[in-house]
Amino acid sequence: MKKPLIKSISKYVKLNSEEENLIETFWIEKTLEKGDYLLRNGETCKTDNFVVSGTLKAFYINSETGKEEIVYFAIENWWATDIDSFQKQKPSIYNIQAIEKTILLQIHYDSFQEMLRKVPKLERFFRIILENYLGSLQRRIVLNHVLDAEQRYFDFIEKYPKIANKVPNYLIASYLGITAEFLSRIRKKTRTS
Repeated sequence: MKKPLIKSISKYVKLNSEEENLIETFWIEKTLEKGDYLLRNGETCKTDNFVVSGTLKAFYINSETGKEEIVYFAIENWWATDIDSFQKQKPSIYNIQAIEKTILLQIHYDSFQEMLRKVPKLERFFRIILENYLGSLQRRIVLNHVLDAEQRYFDFIEKYPKIANKVPNYLIASYLGITAEFLSRIRKKTRTS
């Protein structure tokens, strides 16, 4: 079950078999059923989480509207963690919940630090992962300011086709900051043109 994680790491960092075996000892498997929470607002994120299979959503509840607003989705070979809460060991400001049955590999904060001490080259891997995440976050912020809702939707389905096929439209609409009805009109307009 830990092979997808090793494969993901090996894309960026060359590991020998001894390092692979050592890394595997730090991770434990966890299964979430649909609707289970990995993290709730106010809890401290104690684990970093690699998605082996399934889909998660990270969200917060807008205090003005009472509606769920999606921060990100995580599918297989992605990460699902509140980075700020995990790194600083402070309460999270959002929730992470399984959209479908999901299998994770988890590492606790102290074990994560020990793993980095024992396999220092992993610092490079996690730096690259964070750089990729930051780049996509910056891109999302800019596109939210320069693209209209329809353009954001087309950008989303082009950039994340696997997510678009797995996640219900009302959640995609929340991620894009539009209503489900408006997304439905965009999709209908696309099919008729």
